[in-house]
Amino acid sequence: MIQGSLVAIVTPMHPDGSVDEGAYRRLIDWHVEQGTDAIVSVGTTGESATLDEKEHCAAMALAVEHAAGRIPVIAGTGANSTSEAISLTRCAQDAGADACLLVTPYYNKPTQEGLYQHHRAIAKAVDIPQILYNVPGRTAVDMLPETVGRIAEIENIVGVKEATGDLARITRLRELTSADFAIYSGDDATAREAMLLGANGDISVTANVAPAAMSAMCAAAIAGDAARAEEIDATLAGLHSKLFLEANPIPVKWALAEMGRMETGIRLPLTWFSESFHDQLRAAMQQAGIL
Repeated sequence: MIQGSLVAIVTPMHPDGSVDEGAYRRLIDWHVEQGTDAIVSVGTTGESATLDEKEHCAAMALAVEHAAGRIPVIAGTGANSTSEAISLTRCAQDAGADACLLVTPYYNKPTQEGLYQHHRAIAKAVDIPQILYNVPGRTAVDMLPETVGRIAEIENIVGVKEATGDLARITRLRELTSADFAIYSGDDATAREAMLLGANGDISVTANVAPAAMSAMCAAAIAGDAARAEEIDATLAGLHSKLFLEANPIPVKWALAEMGRMETGIRLPLTWFSESFHDQLRAAMQQAGIL
């Protein structure tokens, strides 16, 4: 089981919107050096919604190739079309990813039975380990804990990213699944408490800019050292909040550009971070000691 701080890594881009492979490789190297526990490539933060299928597969393959076994790579392969999700999941398996992360089908609002059948079909078609991803604020569909428990009985469904921020769900998910089923927070602001309640890690936006601190906080929380985890998390609280002043990944890409780690590239319909918010995010970065 992969545990700890799993960075939902950005997809660096040049100002014209083309993928910056050099910056991507440098970010992966930095995360290895800083103690990040896994890379989650081409998820929400990686702008999966604006990459075409060829680019999506290429970005996953680049992450696996450059990580070169130094750090696990989980590939984001979810889609609102089951056939497209199967195709992307096959790409990830062919590239050598360690696992896939599959967001609930967005926009078309399937029923709980539809969610079960969707994930069952993908798991049957591609035998790579698969992690469910529930983020109703993005998708307009909420995968209930009871549905997760049912899907978790499928052999190669190995975990869930629960991004509602509802801590009661962490407890309920643990009750409904086996001890070897991974539960990840997808909400940085409540991740520490989630891990103290039994979650296995955090698939994190904040880890993009503060990887060492997030790794240390997650390790402390998983070990049950509540005081140490709280101490570290207090320095990160501003980031957990201010990195969502506009839609993710707008603020985190601006922060990385401020740190000199990528250029000012993002794809429409996302736009560059509004100047009116710059001082707030800079202050949070200073609080975290990264500026």
